[in-house]
Amino acid sequence: MSIDSPVLRTDHDRVCTLTLNRPKALNALSTALRNALIQTFDSLRSDPAVDVVILTGAGRAFTVGLDLKELAGEREATESADTRDLAQLMMAIPQPIIAAVNGFAITGGFELALLCDFIIASPSAQFADTHARVGVVPGWGLSQRLPRLIGINRAKELSLTGNYLDAATAERWGLVNRVVPEDELLPTCERLARDMLSADPTTRQAIRRIMDEGWMTTLDSGLALERAANADHDQTRKPSEDLAGRRGAIFERGRTQSS
Repeated sequence: MSIDSPVLRTDHDRVCTLTLNRPKALNALSTALRNALIQTFDSLRSDPAVDVVILTGAGRAFTVGLDLKELAGEREATESADTRDLAQLMMAIPQPIIAAVNGFAITGGFELALLCDFIIASPSAQFADTHARVGVVPGWGLSQRLPRLIGINRAKELSLTGNYLDAATAERWGLVNRVVPEDELLPTCERLARDMLSADPTTRQAIRRIMDEGWMTTLDSGLALERAANADHDQTRKPSEDLAGRRGAIFERGRTQSS
C-alpha cells in the first residue's frame, strides 16, 4: 500500500491498524477516503489472518467528517463514490474494532468512532456532533448510539448545540474507556488487542455478537440471546479443550497484571 493511499494498513501478529491518511485536510472523509474504507472493511470481513482492528487518524485529527469542500463543489472528487454503506460494513466484520482517537472526531468522524467496539483517546481528542449546524441528519447511527452510551440528556446537549466535548469529560461520561498520553495511544490499543488475542476466538466472537445484538433489544430478549448462545457453544465446544489449562493461564495473567 502506497504512503499516499487515503487509508494506510499495517498488519502485525493478527492485528490490523488502519490509519486515515489525509492529515493536511484533518482526515476529512473525501469520496476517495470513504471508498478506501469501504473496500478495506469489505476485505476484512473474510480475512482469516486478522483478529482485531485498530482505527486511527494521521496528524492531529481522527477525522473531521465528510469533506465539505468536496460536497460544496469547491474540490472535485477524484473518483466515483462506492455506494455501499460503510456503517453496515463496519458492523458486519467479525473482528472487534478499537478506535484510537488522536484528535478531532467531528460529526461523521464522531459517528465513525461510535461504530467501533470501544474508544481509547489521547488528551487532545475532541468530539462534536455538528449535524444540526450543517443541516444534515445523522446516517451512521449517532442519534441512536450516543444516547445509549452517555444518556439521552447529555446526547441532546451535544447534538442540539454542536458544542465540543473534551477527552477528560468524554471519559467521565463513559464515551471513551480511557484517556492515555499521546505517545501511549497506539501502544495501549495494541496491548488491548493482544489481550483479546489471548482469549478463545470462537468464544470471544460469540460474546461480542450477543452483547451487540442484546444492546439493540430489551433485557429479556438479550437474556434469551445469551441462553441460546450458551447452549449452542456448549454443544459445539470440543471435549478435548483444556479448560483447566486456560483457567490457570488466566490466573497467572491476573497475578502479572496486578504486580
